[in-house]
Amino acid sequence: MRFCMKTIRVEDAVGSVLCQDITRIIPGESKGPVFRKGHVVTAEDIPVLLAVGKEHLYVYEAQPGMVHENDAAWRLVKATGGANLEFTEPKEGRINYKAACNGLLRVDVALLAQVNAVRDISLATLHTNERVFKGQGVAGTRVIPLVVDEAQLLEVERLCTKPVVEVLPFASPKVGIVTTGSEVYKGRIKDAFGPVLRRKFDSLECPVEGQTITSDDPEMTASAIKAWVEKGCGLVCVTGGMSVDPDDQTPTAIRMAGAEIVSYGAPVFPGAMFLLGYIQAPQGEVPVLGLPGCVMYSNASIFDLVVPRLLAGERLGARDISVLGHGGFCRGCETCHYPNCGFGK
Repeated sequence: MRFCMKTIRVEDAVGSVLCQDITRIIPGESKGPVFRKGHVVTAEDIPVLLAVGKEHLYVYEAQPGMVHENDAAWRLVKATGGANLEFTEPKEGRINYKAACNGLLRVDVALLAQVNAVRDISLATLHTNERVFKGQGVAGTRVIPLVVDEAQLLEVERLCTKPVVEVLPFASPKVGIVTTGSEVYKGRIKDAFGPVLRRKFDSLECPVEGQTITSDDPEMTASAIKAWVEKGCGLVCVTGGMSVDPDDQTPTAIRMAGAEIVSYGAPVFPGAMFLLGYIQAPQGEVPVLGLPGCVMYSNASIFDLVVPRLLAGERLGARDISVLGHGGFCRGCETCHYPNCGFGK
């Protein structure tokens, strides 16, 4: 292996230019650079360097074909970063990626594995399909040594014909809600599902156009669904009537409204009785969701795994639903930490 660094004693380093950040760790208090790359070492710096455990320093001697860690990190960012990302300045050789907008984090998991299989390359991300917020850190990259053979970077650049990491912004379609159930329609009980959905869509910055309450009559429910589509809604949610009871006719109503059913049932708990279909409309293909009751009372459910992806412009198919089974079992923690948990991952 070619080297382009030599080691000198700290006591002999006065006048030398640091080629890396020197980190100081105070247990339980802080970790950060006490000297930055490019600092010219003075006699007063010697005791400080010794105090942080540095008895020797590297002196960087540029050679053809070798790239310093900071420059290498910028090349990795350029090769792997996609849309709607911002980047920090290098710190201890690492650059972090931040979301430039609210949206859905998209990671090409297979390509990520290929990049990390290249020697001396390190790129770590949050899980793909996770909802992220503007300014949130989503990934970080660096090379392992202080200087790296350019051949490794060229290999990454060759592999990355498309982004490894990007953030897809959410659309804000008008949402129509149809709530089924004779007990609600006839006023025996008060609807509790609508307010929950309004809060969820408010957090996603999607306007709820309105809510229609219908009986268990599938024709009435189908007409309500079609009415919201005709009013220009880009997403329709149907609540109630999703179980296997004879009075639960919501799947039938969604079919009667003209939806192509992609999936009825999902390997997700909570969310097993979920339905996804699409209706062709002048405004485009409109997703119609049959939402089981668990969406109303669970902090995290099938809703949180599917809706952000739809808002990011993804057309979900049957396979997309079936693969949710891996990670689709909620632990039911006393205090919900979603999305900082394994649910949906």
